Amino acid sequence: MRKSKSKSSSGGAGGAASSSCCWRWTKIFTVLLVVLGPIYALLERNLESFYIFDHKHLHDLAQRGIAAHGEDTGAIVDFIVAELKEKYPANVNLDQEWVFNNAGGAMGAMYIIHASVTEYLIIFGTAIGTEGHTGRHTADDYFNILTGTQTAYTAGTYAPEVYPPGSVHHLHRGTVKQYKMPEGCFALEYARGWIPPMLFFGFADGLSSTLDFPTLWRTTFVTGREIIKNLLHAKF
Repeated sequence: MRKSKSKSSSGGAGGAASSSCCWRWTKIFTVLLVVLGPIYALLERNLESFYIFDHKHLHDLAQRGIAAHGEDTGAIVDFIVAELKEKYPANVNLDQEWVFNNAGGAMGAMYIIHASVTEYLIIFGTAIGTEGHTGRHTADDYFNILTGTQTAYTAGTYAPEVYPPGSVHHLHRGTVKQYKMPEGCFALEYARGWIPPMLFFGFADGLSSTLDFPTLWRTTFVTGREIIKNLLHAKF
């Protein structure tokens, strides 16, 4: 009888400790929610004030680059970056540090022109074609086609969206599509909104399927470096 009572007391103590721990974490979560919730709401209302790029200007710049250089992708990229550097001297990365990117089942390569907490601007594409899931993001994404063609599909429709050179595919924040680059295609991609949460999608394939850790490290290093550099220039 005494042994039975002892076990019961032990079990009760363990249950009480577990309950106490759970309650403690609940309080911490509640405090964080109360403190951070209003801050997030304030930042969300003022998100526009953090942007330095204009998606309409970027679309016009892409079109002018195409008009000047035709199907010469390298020359178009140089044209775009040169104007951006002149317009945003402290916020543009001139080093074309190309890295592979696997996300949503699609594979291509990217050159990070700008990365900050609320914006990123990259050249993304592939010379041989790819297809995948766009991801459902916390930012609006403007995909300005430079060379090649991109097609996209929204569930419930019966015809593809077709985006040739000079056009822009706007993926609205929170929406999702299937997309395809049937052959070679390169684009000037601009995202505006909350960028850090998008990184989970960008890293998921590398962590779960390709296991290409050198590429993941290089992507993390360049992205982090550019975000920190822009923060030091008061660019949130």
